[in-house]
Amino acid sequence: MRPAARQPYSYRDDPEVPAFDDACILVVMDGDCALCSATARRIARLDREDAVRICTAQSPLGHGLLAHYDLSPDDPDSWLMLHEGQARGSLDAMVALFPRLHRGFRPLRALGLLPLGVQDWLYARIARNRYHFGKTDLCALPDPELRRRLIS
Repeated sequence: MRPAARQPYSYRDDPEVPAFDDACILVVMDGDCALCSATARRIARLDREDAVRICTAQSPLGHGLLAHYDLSPDDPDSWLMLHEGQARGSLDAMVALFPRLHRGFRPLRALGLLPLGVQDWLYARIARNRYHFGKTDLCALPDPELRRRLIS
């Protein structure tokens, strides 16, 4: 659920991770999950600073990054955010990302005060039930704003 501890930017030295522009925040998420697709569209809509790029777990880059941090693209708990070379996963990543995108999400920061075990349990409940929201293809006919942010 949480990415393995690694040195900042360690993925640059991993031959299994394709090169990419890491100047922006990168979010790796399931490309088949309707909830993840809705989340990606929300990120694209809220990111007024153009600071976030999105990558599917099923892409070569997503797969390589998840493996680098000992996460599995097939595990519903795998949600990764890279910012300034540091990896975050699980609820920790969401608590760091969404308040940055819109002040309406600032109350989410309170979730960061919960013990890690509770955070992971809460995130796992959502992640393991994500297909109850349906399945979709994140890359299928995305709007222009989302398409511009997708990294494959």
